[in-house]
Amino acid sequence: MRKPIALRPDYDAARLHRIARESQDADQVRRLLALAVIYDGGSRTQAAEVGGVTLQVVRDWVLRFNAHGPEGLIDRKAPGQLSRLSDEHRAALAEMVANGPTPAVHGVVRWRIIDLCQWVWESCGRWATASCRRAHAITPKRRAPSRRSKKLAGDSGDDRTPAGPRSQQHRDLVR
Repeated sequence: MRKPIALRPDYDAARLHRIARESQDADQVRRLLALAVIYDGGSRTQAAEVGGVTLQVVRDWVLRFNAHGPEGLIDRKAPGQLSRLSDEHRAALAEMVANGPTPAVHGVVRWRIIDLCQWVWESCGRWATASCRRAHAITPKRRAPSRRSKKLAGDSGDDRTPAGPRSQQHRDLVR
């Protein structure tokens, strides 16, 4: 069995308890208290029980704590995917949307996402649907108009035709 990774010598259990009391982040407090168990002489298994995690996670916490101190135990925001378009391409796309299409040149009277994506593909060599949506201020899903808005527009919303003699015949068979 390997020797466990040692914790930083510049901290002790009392100091971790003090930092945990002052912290507003519940996850950081849980991690600090688990590491305080190790400083008090407890095993990594006991620290895992206090933290409610596995030994591997405690090991990861020890590595983060050793590298960055108590601040390393705060959850960081994930960086996310990098943008596929450069700043110049994004500015050109925003300008295309602001100016609108020219029917003689672009062949459309209003921009659709697919038209903008095709333009981005031709000019940048990249397919960037999300960037086209953001530039066009379109959400991926659109709600269908509600019945209330149809009634306000003057549509009764009743498209059904009255029942004919044949439907009356079938109705009698069902009874």
